[in-house]
Amino acid sequence: MEDIITIEVVAQFGISALGILAIVLVAKENRWGFVVGLMSQPFWLITSYNNEQWGVFVLCFFYLGSWSYGIYNNFYKTTKIKPARELVLFI
Repeated sequence: MEDIITIEVVAQFGISALGILAIVLVAKENRWGFVVGLMSQPFWLITSYNNEQWGVFVLCFFYLGSWSYGIYNNFYKTTKIKPARELVLFI
């Protein structure tokens, strides 16, 4: 009898659950969406490597950089408050 739970099944579940959650959180402007998105990357790497999908494998590293940049911007980057511009109406 074959194992029902394989690394591929776990990876597909991780991709689906974490990917959807990351998109929803980022869409709601919740900074934790970037962390969840980063957590999904190992599953993408495993799946693309095991299935020899080299384009997706390389793309994973760009996603890794994007999620990491989002984490940096939302957790570590200090922002300076810009002065509000005055609204000038020309009548």
